[in-house]
Amino acid sequence: MRTYLDHNATTSLRPQAKAALETALTAGNPSSVHREGQRARAMVEAARGQVAAALGVSQAEISFGSGATEAANHAVFAAGRLGRTRVVRSATEHAAVNAAARNHGRENEICPVDGQGRIDLVRLEALLGDRGEETLVAVMAANNETGVLQPISDIVTLARAAGAWVLVDAVQMIGRLPFDAGELDIDMVSLSAHKLGGPKGVGALYIRDALKAGAMISGGGQEHGRRGGTENVAGVAGFGAAVEAAIQTRDEEAARQRILRDRLEATLRSLAPDVVIFGEKTDRLPNTCAFSIPGRRAETLVIALDLEGVAVRVRPAPRARPGLAMYSAPWGWTLKPPWAPFASAWGGRAPTTISIILDRHWQMSWDSRAGPPLGLPAICS
Repeated sequence: MRTYLDHNATTSLRPQAKAALETALTAGNPSSVHREGQRARAMVEAARGQVAAALGVSQAEISFGSGATEAANHAVFAAGRLGRTRVVRSATEHAAVNAAARNHGRENEICPVDGQGRIDLVRLEALLGDRGEETLVAVMAANNETGVLQPISDIVTLARAAGAWVLVDAVQMIGRLPFDAGELDIDMVSLSAHKLGGPKGVGALYIRDALKAGAMISGGGQEHGRRGGTENVAGVAGFGAAVEAAIQTRDEEAARQRILRDRLEATLRSLAPDVVIFGEKTDRLPNTCAFSIPGRRAETLVIALDLEGVAVRVRPAPRARPGLAMYSAPWGWTLKPPWAPFASAWGGRAPTTISIILDRHWQMSWDSRAGPPLGLPAICS
């Protein structure tokens, strides 16, 4: 029996999401005025309410689309159309946000992060300077490789003082730890359903209603005029059910996963004392452990784990690009170079990383006499 431990990439469909999805498969077109259309519309609006409640925002400020990639592109596109043509993004952003910034932003600036992967607030303030009113700050709430959390409240405070807007990628955060976009005074938030137990191919974008962002994809005026095209009723219904289910068990599950992660990391240290666990000195998602073992290639370790029946995440070392003074490693350390705090362990070379990412189903209870699970001896020896 195989063990899947890459749950920040995607995770299994929650029973509640499956039930909602199956119920909605035969629904009508939510734009139709007849009873079948009204039933479909009710499903979409119920899901909109579930997502809005999870974010602490108004239901009218949520629009559904194909996923977080579309949401990020829509957010950057809309900000540019409203005069925020300069994008300042952290060096640890997801590829979707980076691509959106390059494609839709007229100017791009990268803000470095510190040795634990957290954004450099002093540098951010300097980048904002007197250009806040033309700037969108894009930041990931929780890193999908390391689980490192960004200081969103501090980032918003700096942005507000400069007159900038803030886009938060909350894909990994929502349903795992408390996150209230309304309370944090965030302007835009991108979400994905399948990261928290919903179906693939559906996501959501929160945009503060006062911004009047309009649509990136034109069509029949669906989603309050923000996204043309008939809604994916089944996917949206599954998304709403998954969000609601995740929020209901969030705090209990976070506490459980944190204990399991800490026990896993203690076992790693006992087997490989020189292991480096990225972001361990700062706040992280409770389900995520990203590590490297000096002298061992992550690709080799992943093969060893795979032979033991365990699927984990791997990311190769970053490579310098001509003319780029700032590097972006998968785990997020950047500048001079990103792996500077750990370079001596690798002879000055960048490490590759493995991420072990737990979920709501995983248990880590083994008999100490039988040794540790997950094929850890195979990868640490």
